[in-house]
Amino acid sequence: METVLDTNILPTGKPKWLRVKLPTGKKYTELRGLVDKYKLNTICTSGSCPNMGECWGEGTATFMILGNVCTRSCGFCGVKTGRPETVDWDEPEKVARSIKLMNIKHAVITSVDRDDIKDGGSIIWKETVKAIRRMNPETTLETLIPDFQGMERNIDRIVEANPEVVSHNMETVRRLTREVRIQAKYDRSLAVLKYLKDQGIRRTKSGIMLGLGETEEEVIQTMKDLREANVDIVTIGQYLQPSKKHLPVKEFITPEQFAKYEAIGKELGFRHVESGALVRSSYHAQKHIL
Repeated sequence: METVLDTNILPTGKPKWLRVKLPTGKKYTELRGLVDKYKLNTICTSGSCPNMGECWGEGTATFMILGNVCTRSCGFCGVKTGRPETVDWDEPEKVARSIKLMNIKHAVITSVDRDDIKDGGSIIWKETVKAIRRMNPETTLETLIPDFQGMERNIDRIVEANPEVVSHNMETVRRLTREVRIQAKYDRSLAVLKYLKDQGIRRTKSGIMLGLGETEEEVIQTMKDLREANVDIVTIGQYLQPSKKHLPVKEFITPEQFAKYEAIGKELGFRHVESGALVRSSYHAQKHIL
């Protein structure tokens, strides 16, 4: 009996459209040297982002603040869960110096969830934006924030810092939220995004992962919910399992399906839609300020 091979599937079991090119280029090589020399902490390197070469080549990088231990235990995330270390009050200056050393044009700042402290980390968030503004006045900023448990006084610190873009990820559809994000709530995330826009944030943004068992109808409904919250930008990418302990991939979404979601997103009125297998939250982030 003849064996029929699916030419779209790699030996690893992943489809060919998930094949990642090794990062190259003069700008990438320069930045990689700086990161290694000064031990700079970027999500790009620690998260082995597939778009690192492209983003660095365009002068964009992502930095994580408030440590590398999260108080939440999301089923999709590779960040360690546990009791975080004490807050490093020198961190805002360290991040600002890293951005200056790397000559970053557009920086994305993100963090773990810090439900262990009263302000949720929002004070460090505000001080980090202020330090970057002071040391890098030409650098534009996106803050990819946690939900701060929906506490407006903590979200207000982000509003006061006034970055060009504020992002908060839905991650998945309503039905799967409890399984995927465990301590998070679908409606609370929507409320955070709406509140940011209502308070005058110029560009708001959110992202979802596909391949966790959601239906097309559910994805479209999530996009509609985001538009109702006046979100400007949406990113849609393929979920990939960080380890065997994490939620399994239920489906690899085809490029054609990603293109369909992009078209639907544009019809719904999003200002920017990034939809593709290798799309991550900060993909093409520098374009989202326009």
